[in-house]
Amino acid sequence: MSEVGTEGDLIVRREGSAGVIRLNRPKAINAMTLEMSLGIDAALDQFEADPAVAVIILEGAGERGLCAGGDIRGLYESSKAGGDLGKRFWRQEYVMNARIASFPKPYVAYMDGLVMGGGVGLSAHGRHRIVTEKTKLAMPEVGLGFFPDVGGTWLLSHAPGELGSYFGLTGQTMNGPDAIHARFADALVPTEKWPALREVLTKLRPGTLSSEVERLIEGFSTGENAGPVAALQDRIDRWFGHDSMHDVVAALEQDGSELALSTLKALREKSPRGMVVTLKLLRLARNASSLQDCLVREYRAALEVFRSDDFREGVRAAIIDKDRNPRWSPPEIDAVTPEMLAPYLAEIGADELIVPQGK
Repeated sequence: MSEVGTEGDLIVRREGSAGVIRLNRPKAINAMTLEMSLGIDAALDQFEADPAVAVIILEGAGERGLCAGGDIRGLYESSKAGGDLGKRFWRQEYVMNARIASFPKPYVAYMDGLVMGGGVGLSAHGRHRIVTEKTKLAMPEVGLGFFPDVGGTWLLSHAPGELGSYFGLTGQTMNGPDAIHARFADALVPTEKWPALREVLTKLRPGTLSSEVERLIEGFSTGENAGPVAALQDRIDRWFGHDSMHDVVAALEQDGSELALSTLKALREKSPRGMVVTLKLLRLARNASSLQDCLVREYRAALEVFRSDDFREGVRAAIIDKDRNPRWSPPEIDAVTPEMLAPYLAEIGADELIVPQGK
């Protein structure tokens, strides 16, 4: 085992022929900081250039999860102070997301435990995405006055039917099999089998093709590819197959079933502005030509979110004061006007966010 990085918030090592990137903030469920994102980029530079590295392994320290998302508290403090952390953090993060998607060597993400927000961006764009029986994957940003970013609009818009709209607007958690069904993951490997698979990955010969890695992972997987939410596909498609939040809510109210009403309750806890922005971005993503297009659009919207009262209020209620009682502005979806929506969708200069194109 050879050290490439230090034992800080990010551990970067060579283990055999594997370049290992381990998020190392277990007390914070490995929440991402700007410095960690920069460190991952540097690690990818080194591993891509090293001919002895056959595969990248992404994992999280501790027992709780791969990554709970970005360092929201830091972004909140910067937003309150009128700082620029959002601009710097999201630019770096989104460029990294695009790079992971186009990385030329096999990139294996071990998505054990909690995988949320920025953790999805680190893993779900990878070539080989492994979930476990403990995986809990979610994009709950709308509950923070935000929207599913880190390429989340691209991923969600490519889920079967309206599952992406459902998961993006409700923040509902996916288990491992549902993450596979929603195209956020590829294989379920039980945690007890991971050490053996990981050992094999560290012994791959340089130049091993992704197709060979895929077959190797399949040999350790259970073959499960659909969980409880997949069984609700037809109902979810009916409820969320609309282009306005008003119509989504109306469909749930008209259905009136216990599940529809519980889904409606979940939506009513979210930011009305965040939901309208999210649904618009998801619909635009369906017609996007690439992940990169979505990331550029998300970056512009994220800059607007960073300036918004809803973001600060959502973080305050969920993370700072923890009273779970956000006071959204406006408080109802029908009060979100086209004028309010427009700044989130404005064009940005070509030089503001330049992301690597897929190979």
